Amino acid sequence: MKNLLLIAKLDIKESMRSKWFLVYLLVFGGLMALFFVTGITDSVVMGFTGLSRLLLVYMQVTIVILPIFILITTVKSISGDRESSILEYMLSFPVSLKDYYWGKMAGRFTIVFLPVILALLLGIAWGIFKGGELPWKMLILYTALIFALCFVFLGIAFFISTLVKSHDVALGASFVVWITLLAFIDIALIGLMLQNRISDEIIIFLALLNPMEVFRVGAISLFDPELTVIGPVAYYILDTFGHSLFIVFSVVYPIVLGMFFAALGYLSFKKRDLL
Repeated sequence: MKNLLLIAKLDIKESMRSKWFLVYLLVFGGLMALFFVTGITDSVVMGFTGLSRLLLVYMQVTIVILPIFILITTVKSISGDRESSILEYMLSFPVSLKDYYWGKMAGRFTIVFLPVILALLLGIAWGIFKGGELPWKMLILYTALIFALCFVFLGIAFFISTLVKSHDVALGASFVVWITLLAFIDIALIGLMLQNRISDEIIIFLALLNPMEVFRVGAISLFDPELTVIGPVAYYILDTFGHSLFIVFSVVYPIVLGMFFAALGYLSFKKRDLL
């Protein structure tokens, strides 16, 4: 455990010195500043008022930007160390593969999760300063959703990073994953698939395998429990899960999926040629 924490601490320090982390901070911090300047907390968005509208807009931005940032900055975590011979150097110390792998993942999760939450808390603090009412339940559930979204894409990124030896190939694979998931993020696109006479239940089931879609619908359900925004699909989701159970599913499923890919990555890391 001590070595694992040391690896995590080392990865955090290394990430904080890198340029991508500065860009990461500027993106989410800058977005919040932009929301303040444009008066997003003083306008009406889709009928929502107060801090709820800030969370709604932040959700729409997060679902697109956060996954790709996590993927492109993490897929080269192990492949980059392997390509630059840092991995060979690290393994020359009494550090097990288990400590190295999970320590890198713990450190990287900390560095990608905290800036997003800090930016969110900054927005909440500003909204309260402007006289808004703090939606505690919504904030806690939304934080859990962001945690799950970060975790699943971190697991996918580490899985990709262990499969390839070149970080250029890893970056290409991350873009393919992101674009593929993004292409099926909108349940409205399922209308095109319905023309093939596929069962509606199967199509919706396949759509909900997409962690980005699960995050999107779960976040929407915080603002709109009846899911009127997504149309008739809402009836199937609410009849199958119910509102409370779907929120639990939206948090637990991405975490389980992320752990599955992270575990696959670890198995691949142990069995493949490390250098």
